[in-house]
Amino acid sequence: MSRKALTFVLVLIVGAAAVFGQTELTGPLVRERILKEHPDWQEVVAAYTPSAPAIEKLKALSVPFHVEIFFGTWCSDSKAQVNAFFKVLDMVDSPLITASYIGVPKKKEARSQFYGGKDIQKIPTFIITVDGMEKGRIIETPLKSIEQDLLDILAR
Repeated sequence: MSRKALTFVLVLIVGAAAVFGQTELTGPLVRERILKEHPDWQEVVAAYTPSAPAIEKLKALSVPFHVEIFFGTWCSDSKAQVNAFFKVLDMVDSPLITASYIGVPKKKEARSQFYGGKDIQKIPTFIITVDGMEKGRIIETPLKSIEQDLLDILAR
């Protein structure tokens, strides 16, 4: 086998091991476990730069709200948006914002058991609730940004 062919095969094997070696997390999760088992997500958190004016407005909110996030650790949109949300939470640093994370499997036919009867069509889905009532959703990708979409939903 030529040196180029051998190098190509080794790159394929290492790449496959990196992708398939990661754990698919499902069910109720906490941020710490997500970041521990997917350390590459930490780089995404660090790299995200939220809008400073939106962060200041979120800090000024006086109404508690909850964000329930359905996501897949295998999903690139989840990796981008959930980590953006992590950064927003870090910067706002408010006890009025709570979050829960529900990991779903890649196999679509296995997901419904994780949805708890909620109509989830795309991953990730962020469900924002105030006083137990749904105010709105961010589905797959935000219209503007995670932080601005949160503000827009809460202003309804």
